[in-house]
Amino acid sequence: MSDTNQIDKLLLRPTEAAEALGVSRAFVYQRAASGELPSVRIGKAVRIPADALKNWIAEHIMEVSKR
Repeated sequence: MSDTNQIDKLLLRPTEAAEALGVSRAFVYQRAASGELPSVRIGKAVRIPADALKNWIAEHIMEVSKR
């Protein structure tokens, strides 16, 4: 995602977050609406903080490894 001339995005569109996770856009919207996936509203736009997405993934990896 990072190019030497490009700044990494701090906030991702749901489509970008879905692509990064390998899931549907609807999945991201559902998880954001339920509060399970941290999100930020800017006007009508929903954005997923990149760091929060990485933390969410790490938490889910830890949950699976505890089983």
